[in-house]
Amino acid sequence: MSTITGFKVEDLRFPTSLTGDGTDAMNQECDYSSAYVTLLTDSNDIGYGMTFTIGRGNDIVCTAVHKVAERLVGKKTADLFADMGAAWSFLLADPQLRWIGPEKGVIHIATAAVVNALWDMYARHEKKPLWQLIYDFTPEQFVKATAFRYITDAITPAEALELLKSKEAGKAERLARVKKEGFPSYTTSVGWFGYSDEKVARLTREAIASGFNHFKVKVGADVKDDARRLKLVRSIIDDPKECAGRPTPGPETLVGKNAGPTGSVLMIDANQVWDVAQAVEYVAELSEFKPWFIEEPTAPDDILGHANIRKQLKPYGVGVATGEHAHNRMVFKQLLQANAIDVCQIDSCRLAGVNEILAVLLMAAKFGVPVCPHAGGVGLCEYVIHLSLIDYLCVSGSIDLNVLEYVDHLHEHFVTPCTINSSGHYNVPSDPNEGYSIAMKESSKAEFVFPHGSYWSSPEAKKAHNLK
Repeated sequence: MSTITGFKVEDLRFPTSLTGDGTDAMNQECDYSSAYVTLLTDSNDIGYGMTFTIGRGNDIVCTAVHKVAERLVGKKTADLFADMGAAWSFLLADPQLRWIGPEKGVIHIATAAVVNALWDMYARHEKKPLWQLIYDFTPEQFVKATAFRYITDAITPAEALELLKSKEAGKAERLARVKKEGFPSYTTSVGWFGYSDEKVARLTREAIASGFNHFKVKVGADVKDDARRLKLVRSIIDDPKECAGRPTPGPETLVGKNAGPTGSVLMIDANQVWDVAQAVEYVAELSEFKPWFIEEPTAPDDILGHANIRKQLKPYGVGVATGEHAHNRMVFKQLLQANAIDVCQIDSCRLAGVNEILAVLLMAAKFGVPVCPHAGGVGLCEYVIHLSLIDYLCVSGSIDLNVLEYVDHLHEHFVTPCTINSSGHYNVPSDPNEGYSIAMKESSKAEFVFPHGSYWSSPEAKKAHNLK
């Protein structure tokens, strides 16, 4: 039996602001960053975790990670692994730390890093990728690990248990299918806000060549500019000549998605820039390009605003997606209860780790809303393939309408990066030693730890980023 003896917290930042990667109408200067924690023990057990930010303020999150991780020092790993639900509740139970949330904001995303690290340690200890660790749970173990506090008016543990038991049949067949085909994904890399039309066109063609048939474009600053870019993307993805040789999407994967003649699907994302009335008016003007959904059309915790937007956009055939910045399971509960979303977008680091995400997966399955996780950033793609696999294999049993976001940035910094097959689908993580797939290369950490890493301390970086 090992004991957690300490931890290391690192402020890691990557200079994506220099290339325009990650830019959108709300966030036009992004240095993808990770508040990264390593849990240490008196044995070979080790756990890696992180939460995601976009630069300034990452140090604040690191300070909060330190405070949360302190609570695990001296704990026996066997006791923690035996009841991960209780471990999660313990990490959220410090009254003074809870006060500065509660269960939202900096303290919540910091808790995500620590919770993710503990699950990573557990999976590594069991010699299984995280998705397989939970796939092998009994329904009772799954329920025991799930965060139900404040959501039992949407789903009770008994209801969840019944749902999970109903999905036991067919688990092996679903696993065989996803190992063969991969998990469907979509690309956002074609449509960042700061990209020129020429770059958008080039990246769209490259995405088609890589097998993708779902494409997301950032919108929200100028409707005429957005219309021009959407027309450009549609002209490429709807052209049979451009799509020649790409795998043909099955019709069951296109239901309700406004797919074009080649089976290509377009989505748009405003990253919270509009008020409710603005969102409706703006998207109505872009509806001729037939997007499947508008993502984050308004403030992320405005549940009734999302419901209003969804209702008003129905005549235009455009759905609503959100969740990237939904700060806890209670926001998702209300979004689902209010019929405010067509697509549920969990985030692996905005919610407080795996336990809370399991709760949202169960609620989405009960309400019949497909889960299409937010990814991208740094490390998020590595994380969310595990979560989508858990949803498909154990919870919803659904894969036809689900797509997982993929962004082709920064994967080279991870020991076991996620990979995409020739159909544009995520491959299933298979290394028994990868845990939650977030172990970062030591060379990358040495280069990009802020502010003293070899990149950030260089004169060139200080000049490029206006650092003193």
